[in-house]
Amino acid sequence: MLAAMPTAELDLPGPLDVPRSLEVFRRWGDDLADRWDGEVLVRTLRHDGATVAWAATPAGDVASPRLRVSVDDPAHLDAAVVAAEGLFVTAPEPFEALRAGDPVVAAVEARHPGVRGCREPDLLSALVRLISAQQVNLRWAATTRARLVRATGLVRSVGGREVWALDPQRLAATDPAELRTLQFTTRKAEYIVGAAVEVTSGHLDLGTLRERGDEDIVSRLTAVRGLGRWTAEWVLARTLGRPVVVAGDLGVRKAVGTAYLGGRMPAEAEVRAATAHWGPAAAVAQAVLLHTLVSGERP
Repeated sequence: MLAAMPTAELDLPGPLDVPRSLEVFRRWGDDLADRWDGEVLVRTLRHDGATVAWAATPAGDVASPRLRVSVDDPAHLDAAVVAAEGLFVTAPEPFEALRAGDPVVAAVEARHPGVRGCREPDLLSALVRLISAQQVNLRWAATTRARLVRATGLVRSVGGREVWALDPQRLAATDPAELRTLQFTTRKAEYIVGAAVEVTSGHLDLGTLRERGDEDIVSRLTAVRGLGRWTAEWVLARTLGRPVVVAGDLGVRKAVGTAYLGGRMPAEAEVRAATAHWGPAAAVAQAVLLHTLVSGERP
């Protein structure tokens, strides 16, 4: 439990299983930046030029989910509430319509009601998360990210709980050779530093990206060395909250192939065709099927 501190109660749109949705942050290990221990989530945000730690404690139930949002300094409470409001990828009305017409999605949601994807609202953090996961297992990716934030980041605390955040300026000024000592490959080290340079220079700006269409965003991101369409589409889905299917992702391909295509591994184009009917509920349906894949079940 968190010590007494400035706190706000936040109602979220249901159905939403907050604890089970947050398990993604410890399933593959603690990366020190998104810290969930089964009771409290601790993250950071940028507010008034400062890096601030905030905490969220689940309350309510799947039908009527709530979060208890806490900070150490009341000046940052409103910003933390805004961050908590955007924590999950949700689309209640479109997803209910999809469930009504898709027996696969309906069956999976019946078994795992309210499991939703979590968003990564900070662009640099999202890019580092994605680059670290390229061509390695997710446990190793979490291990290297933890090393990265310890070496180049900032530590903050809320209610006595520590959490780390990337320091964009410091990371942008880091020699990629230093990241090799953390066991990143040479290319990944260069990609990570390059992404930090793009963000800190303003060449990649989240506010500007929000104003663009999906394909424009994909073109802008894939112009950066080390960022492919897979990365760009995850940014669309998990940072910007757009209803995008990451059709080139191995897990998405497996989940869609199992659910709709007799268990075979589909090509990217086949994934897009099989999920075209997901429409505005695409990001939610994607998260539901991925959870089923991780659980080892057959949709």
